[in-house]
Amino acid sequence: MDERQLRILRELGDLGSVSAVAEALHVTPSAISQQLRLLQRAIPVPLTERAGRRVVLTDAGQTLAAAAIEVESALARARHAITDFAKQPDGGVSVAAFHSAASAFFPLLLRGLAGPDHPRLALADEDVAQDRFPALTRDYDLVLAHRLDHAPPWPRTVTSTTLLREPLDIALPADHRLASKPLLTPRDVADEPWITVHDGFPVMATIEAISSVANRRLDIVHRINEFAVVAEAVAAGGGLALMPRWTTRAHPDVVLRPLRGVHARRHIDVLHRPERTARLAVRTVLAELHRAAAAIQRRDP
Repeated sequence: MDERQLRILRELGDLGSVSAVAEALHVTPSAISQQLRLLQRAIPVPLTERAGRRVVLTDAGQTLAAAAIEVESALARARHAITDFAKQPDGGVSVAAFHSAASAFFPLLLRGLAGPDHPRLALADEDVAQDRFPALTRDYDLVLAHRLDHAPPWPRTVTSTTLLREPLDIALPADHRLASKPLLTPRDVADEPWITVHDGFPVMATIEAISSVANRRLDIVHRINEFAVVAEAVAAGGGLALMPRWTTRAHPDVVLRPLRGVHARRHIDVLHRPERTARLAVRTVLAELHRAAAAIQRRDP
Protein backbone atom coordinates (compact mmCIF):
# COMPACT_ATOMS: atom_id res chain seq x y z
CA MET A 1 0.00 0.00 0.00
CA ASP A 2 1.46 3.37 -1.02
CA GLU A 3 0.36 6.99 -1.31
CA ARG A 4 -0.42 6.76 -5.03
CA GLN A 5 -2.65 3.73 -4.60
CA LEU A 6 -4.55 5.40 -1.77
CA ARG A 7 -5.06 8.51 -3.88
CA ILE A 8 -6.43 6.39 -6.75
CA LEU A 9 -8.88 4.75 -4.36
CA ARG A 10 -9.98 8.14 -3.04
CA GLU A 11 -10.45 9.51 -6.57
CA LEU A 12 -12.45 6.43 -7.55
CA GLY A 13 -14.83 7.10 -4.66
CA ASP A 14 -15.21 10.73 -5.80
CA LEU A 15 -15.42 10.21 -9.57
CA GLY A 16 -17.18 6.85 -9.81
CA SER A 17 -15.28 5.23 -12.70
CA VAL A 18 -11.80 4.01 -13.60
CA SER A 19 -11.82 6.01 -16.84
CA ALA A 20 -12.68 9.23 -14.99
CA VAL A 21 -9.85 8.63 -12.49
CA ALA A 22 -7.44 7.95 -15.35
CA GLU A 23 -8.41 11.21 -17.04
CA ALA A 24 -8.07 13.20 -13.80
CA LEU A 25 -4.61 11.75 -13.06
CA HIS A 26 -3.44 11.85 -16.70
CA VAL A 27 -2.70 8.12 -16.98
CA THR A 28 -4.29 5.20 -18.79
CA PRO A 29 -7.25 3.24 -17.39
CA SER A 30 -5.13 0.08 -17.45
CA ALA A 31 -2.55 1.74 -15.19
CA ILE A 32 -5.29 2.68 -12.74
CA SER A 33 -6.68 -0.88 -12.77
CA GLN A 34 -3.20 -2.29 -12.17
CA GLN A 35 -2.63 -0.07 -9.12
CA LEU A 36 -6.04 -1.04 -7.72
CA ARG A 37 -5.14 -4.74 -8.11
CA LEU A 38 -1.84 -4.18 -6.30
CA LEU A 39 -3.61 -2.39 -3.48
CA GLN A 40 -6.23 -5.14 -3.23
CA ARG A 41 -3.50 -7.76 -2.73
CA ALA A 42 -2.46 -6.00 0.49
CA ILE A 43 -6.00 -5.83 1.88
CA PRO A 44 -7.86 -8.93 3.14
CA VAL A 45 -11.36 -7.67 2.23
CA PRO A 46 -12.74 -6.48 -1.13
CA LEU A 47 -12.28 -2.75 -1.78
CA THR A 48 -14.30 -2.50 -5.00
CA GLU A 49 -17.25 -4.19 -6.65
CA ARG A 50 -19.14 -4.03 -9.90
CA ALA A 51 -22.32 -1.93 -10.19
CA GLY A 52 -23.44 -2.56 -13.75
CA ARG A 53 -20.59 -1.35 -15.95
CA ARG A 54 -19.06 0.79 -13.19
CA VAL A 55 -16.56 -0.04 -10.44
CA VAL A 56 -17.62 1.33 -7.04
CA LEU A 57 -16.15 1.19 -3.55
CA THR A 58 -17.35 -1.32 -1.00
CA ASP A 59 -17.88 -0.21 2.59
CA ALA A 60 -14.29 -1.29 3.30
CA GLY A 61 -13.10 0.69 0.28
CA GLN A 62 -14.93 3.79 1.47
CA THR A 63 -13.33 3.44 4.91
CA LEU A 64 -9.85 3.17 3.40
CA ALA A 65 -10.54 6.10 1.05
CA ALA A 66 -11.51 8.24 4.05
CA ALA A 67 -8.26 7.22 5.77
CA ALA A 68 -6.39 8.24 2.61
CA ILE A 69 -7.46 11.85 3.23
CA GLU A 70 -5.65 11.78 6.58
CA VAL A 71 -2.58 10.24 4.94
CA GLU A 72 -2.44 12.94 2.27
CA SER A 73 -2.96 15.65 4.88
CA ALA A 74 -0.10 14.31 7.03
CA LEU A 75 2.23 14.06 4.04
CA ALA A 76 1.32 17.57 2.89
CA ARG A 77 2.05 18.95 6.36
CA ALA A 78 5.41 17.19 6.32
CA ARG A 79 6.32 18.61 2.88
CA HIS A 80 5.53 22.16 3.91
CA ALA A 81 6.88 22.01 7.49
CA ILE A 82 10.10 23.89 6.62
CA THR A 83 8.20 26.63 4.79
CA ASP A 84 5.80 27.07 7.71
CA PHE A 85 8.67 27.07 10.20
CA ALA A 86 10.31 29.97 8.37
CA LYS A 87 6.95 31.77 8.15
CA GLN A 88 7.34 32.36 4.42
CA PRO A 89 4.47 32.34 1.89
CA ASP A 90 4.66 29.22 -0.26
CA GLY A 91 4.23 30.24 -3.86
CA GLY A 92 0.99 30.56 -5.75
CA VAL A 93 -2.56 29.89 -4.60
CA SER A 94 -5.36 29.14 -7.07
CA VAL A 95 -8.88 30.34 -6.27
CA ALA A 96 -12.06 29.59 -8.24
CA ALA A 97 -15.45 31.21 -7.72
CA PHE A 98 -18.86 31.38 -9.33
CA HIS A 99 -19.55 34.65 -11.12
CA SER A 100 -21.20 36.87 -8.51
CA ALA A 101 -18.77 35.75 -5.79
CA ALA A 102 -15.84 36.35 -8.14
CA SER A 103 -17.10 39.88 -8.84
CA ALA A 104 -17.36 40.65 -5.11
CA PHE A 105 -14.36 38.79 -3.68
CA PHE A 106 -11.65 38.89 -6.36
CA PRO A 107 -11.02 42.67 -6.27
CA LEU A 108 -10.75 42.57 -2.47
CA LEU A 109 -8.33 39.64 -2.63
CA LEU A 110 -6.15 41.35 -5.23
CA ARG A 111 -5.96 44.55 -3.19
CA GLY A 112 -5.55 42.82 0.16
CA LEU A 113 -2.75 40.52 -1.04
CA ALA A 114 -0.86 42.95 -3.27
CA GLY A 115 2.90 43.14 -2.87
CA PRO A 116 5.91 40.82 -2.91
CA ASP A 117 5.41 39.40 0.58
CA HIS A 118 2.05 37.78 -0.19
CA PRO A 119 1.01 34.63 -2.08
CA ARG A 120 0.73 34.87 -5.85
CA LEU A 121 -2.95 34.54 -6.77
CA ALA A 122 -4.28 32.62 -9.76
CA LEU A 123 -7.99 33.45 -10.06
CA ALA A 124 -10.61 31.70 -12.21
CA ASP A 125 -14.38 31.86 -12.65
CA GLU A 126 -16.27 28.56 -12.54
CA ASP A 127 -20.03 28.71 -13.08
CA VAL A 128 -21.15 25.13 -12.43
CA ALA A 129 -24.15 23.33 -10.98
CA GLN A 130 -24.10 22.91 -7.20
CA ASP A 131 -23.13 19.24 -7.20
CA ARG A 132 -20.02 19.94 -9.29
CA PHE A 133 -18.31 22.36 -6.91
CA PRO A 134 -16.59 19.69 -4.76
CA ALA A 135 -14.89 18.22 -7.84
CA LEU A 136 -13.24 21.58 -8.54
CA THR A 137 -11.12 21.16 -5.40
CA ARG A 138 -8.95 18.77 -7.42
CA ASP A 139 -7.86 21.64 -9.67
CA TYR A 140 -7.91 24.65 -7.30
CA ASP A 141 -6.61 25.28 -3.80
CA LEU A 142 -9.78 27.14 -2.75
CA VAL A 143 -13.24 27.06 -4.34
CA LEU A 144 -16.02 29.55 -3.58
CA ALA A 145 -19.33 27.70 -3.88
CA HIS A 146 -22.94 28.51 -3.10
CA ARG A 147 -25.86 26.51 -1.74
CA LEU A 148 -29.19 27.35 -0.17
CA ASP A 149 -29.64 27.40 3.61
CA HIS A 150 -31.57 24.15 3.76
CA ALA A 151 -29.54 22.29 1.10
CA PRO A 152 -27.61 19.13 2.05
CA PRO A 153 -24.09 19.75 3.37
CA TRP A 154 -21.05 19.35 1.15
CA PRO A 155 -19.53 15.84 1.02
CA ARG A 156 -17.07 14.85 3.73
CA THR A 157 -14.28 14.55 1.15
CA VAL A 158 -13.89 18.35 1.23
CA THR A 159 -13.57 20.87 4.04
CA SER A 160 -16.06 23.76 3.95
CA THR A 161 -16.31 27.07 5.78
CA THR A 162 -19.15 29.56 5.38
CA LEU A 163 -18.05 33.06 4.37
CA LEU A 164 -21.49 34.68 4.01
CA ARG A 165 -25.13 33.85 4.61
CA GLU A 166 -26.55 36.14 1.98
CA PRO A 167 -30.23 37.09 1.61
CA LEU A 168 -31.87 36.66 -1.79
CA ASP A 169 -34.14 39.58 -2.67
CA ILE A 170 -36.71 40.23 -5.38
CA ALA A 171 -35.24 42.40 -8.14
CA LEU A 172 -37.71 44.57 -10.04
CA PRO A 173 -37.62 47.70 -12.20
CA ALA A 174 -37.46 50.92 -10.18
CA ASP A 175 -40.75 52.09 -11.74
CA HIS A 176 -42.59 48.79 -11.17
CA ARG A 177 -45.92 48.97 -9.33
CA LEU A 178 -44.49 46.79 -6.51
CA ALA A 179 -41.34 48.88 -6.02
CA SER A 180 -43.04 51.08 -3.40
CA LYS A 181 -43.66 48.11 -1.07
CA PRO A 182 -40.94 47.56 1.58
CA LEU A 183 -41.58 43.80 1.67
CA LEU A 184 -42.97 41.39 -0.90
CA THR A 185 -44.76 38.06 -0.51
CA PRO A 186 -44.97 35.11 -2.90
CA ARG A 187 -48.56 36.10 -3.76
CA ASP A 188 -47.38 39.60 -4.68
CA VAL A 189 -44.97 38.29 -7.29
CA ALA A 190 -46.49 35.00 -8.45
CA ASP A 191 -48.30 36.46 -11.47
CA GLU A 192 -45.28 38.32 -12.84
CA PRO A 193 -42.97 37.06 -15.61
CA TRP A 194 -39.73 35.68 -14.18
CA ILE A 195 -36.05 35.57 -15.02
CA THR A 196 -34.18 32.78 -13.26
CA VAL A 197 -31.16 30.48 -13.44
CA HIS A 198 -30.81 27.19 -15.27
CA ASP A 199 -31.89 23.97 -13.58
CA GLY A 200 -29.35 22.52 -11.15
CA PHE A 201 -28.30 25.88 -9.74
CA PRO A 202 -29.20 26.72 -6.12
CA VAL A 203 -31.57 29.65 -6.72
CA MET A 204 -34.06 27.35 -8.46
CA ALA A 205 -35.09 25.77 -5.14
CA THR A 206 -36.23 29.18 -3.85
CA ILE A 207 -38.13 29.82 -7.08
CA GLU A 208 -39.94 26.52 -6.54
CA ALA A 209 -40.70 27.51 -2.91
CA ILE A 210 -42.25 30.79 -4.08
CA SER A 211 -44.43 28.84 -6.50
CA SER A 212 -45.46 26.40 -3.76
CA VAL A 213 -46.38 29.09 -1.21
CA ALA A 214 -48.32 31.09 -3.81
CA ASN A 215 -49.99 27.87 -5.00
CA ARG A 216 -49.43 28.64 -8.65
CA ARG A 217 -46.80 27.93 -11.29
CA LEU A 218 -44.47 30.83 -12.04
CA ASP A 219 -44.15 32.07 -15.62
CA ILE A 220 -40.41 31.63 -16.25
CA VAL A 221 -39.60 33.42 -19.49
CA HIS A 222 -35.80 33.82 -19.37
CA ARG A 223 -32.96 31.61 -18.08
CA ILE A 224 -29.84 33.62 -17.26
CA ASN A 225 -27.14 32.67 -14.75
CA GLU A 226 -25.02 35.82 -14.76
CA PHE A 227 -26.58 38.31 -12.33
CA ALA A 228 -25.15 41.37 -14.10
CA VAL A 229 -27.04 40.28 -17.21
CA VAL A 230 -30.13 39.50 -15.10
CA ALA A 231 -30.09 43.06 -13.75
CA GLU A 232 -30.05 44.46 -17.27
CA ALA A 233 -32.96 42.24 -18.26
CA VAL A 234 -34.96 43.26 -15.17
CA ALA A 235 -34.28 46.95 -15.86
CA ALA A 236 -35.51 46.47 -19.43
CA GLY A 237 -38.82 45.03 -18.19
CA GLY A 238 -38.04 41.40 -18.91
CA GLY A 239 -39.44 40.18 -15.60
CA LEU A 240 -38.69 39.84 -11.89
CA ALA A 241 -35.74 37.88 -10.54
CA LEU A 242 -34.13 36.65 -7.35
CA MET A 243 -30.81 38.39 -6.77
CA PRO A 244 -28.22 38.28 -3.98
CA ARG A 245 -28.26 41.33 -1.73
CA TRP A 246 -24.51 41.87 -1.20
CA THR A 247 -22.48 40.30 -4.01
CA THR A 248 -24.13 41.91 -7.05
CA ARG A 249 -23.51 45.45 -8.18
CA ALA A 250 -26.35 47.94 -7.76
CA HIS A 251 -28.15 48.88 -10.98
CA PRO A 252 -29.59 52.41 -11.18
CA ASP A 253 -32.86 51.16 -12.67
CA VAL A 254 -33.34 48.10 -10.44
CA VAL A 255 -34.48 47.91 -6.82
CA LEU A 256 -34.22 44.95 -4.43
CA ARG A 257 -37.01 44.11 -1.99
CA PRO A 258 -36.91 41.45 0.75
CA LEU A 259 -39.17 38.45 0.35
CA ARG A 260 -41.43 37.44 3.25
CA GLY A 261 -42.94 33.98 3.67
CA VAL A 262 -40.13 32.03 1.99
CA HIS A 263 -36.71 31.26 3.44
CA ALA A 264 -34.58 32.98 0.77
CA ARG A 265 -30.91 32.91 1.70
CA ARG A 266 -27.80 31.30 0.29
CA HIS A 267 -24.51 30.26 1.80
CA ILE A 268 -21.29 31.32 0.13
CA ASP A 269 -18.85 28.66 1.28
CA VAL A 270 -15.16 28.15 0.61
CA LEU A 271 -14.29 24.53 -0.16
CA HIS A 272 -10.90 22.86 -0.19
CA ARG A 273 -9.29 19.50 0.24
CA PRO A 274 -8.09 19.10 3.83
CA GLU A 275 -4.43 18.80 2.88
CA ARG A 276 -4.36 22.16 1.06
CA THR A 277 -4.28 24.20 4.27
CA ALA A 278 -0.98 22.57 5.23
CA ARG A 279 0.47 25.40 3.11
CA LEU A 280 0.94 28.75 4.81
CA ALA A 281 0.09 30.55 1.55
CA VAL A 282 -3.32 28.87 1.34
CA ARG A 283 -4.07 29.72 4.97
CA THR A 284 -3.12 33.34 4.26
CA VAL A 285 -5.56 33.56 1.34
CA LEU A 286 -8.26 31.82 3.37
CA ALA A 287 -7.90 34.41 6.13
CA GLU A 288 -8.11 37.20 3.54
CA LEU A 289 -11.34 35.68 2.18
CA HIS A 290 -12.87 35.95 5.65
CA ARG A 291 -11.80 39.59 5.92
CA ALA A 292 -13.29 40.26 2.49
CA ALA A 293 -16.58 38.61 3.52
CA ALA A 294 -16.82 40.89 6.55
CA ALA A 295 -16.17 43.94 4.35
CA ILE A 296 -18.85 42.85 1.86
CA GLN A 297 -21.44 42.42 4.62
CA ARG A 298 -20.61 45.83 6.11
CA ARG A 299 -21.75 47.45 2.85
CA ASP A 300 -25.36 46.58 3.69
CA PRO A 301 -27.02 49.84 4.79
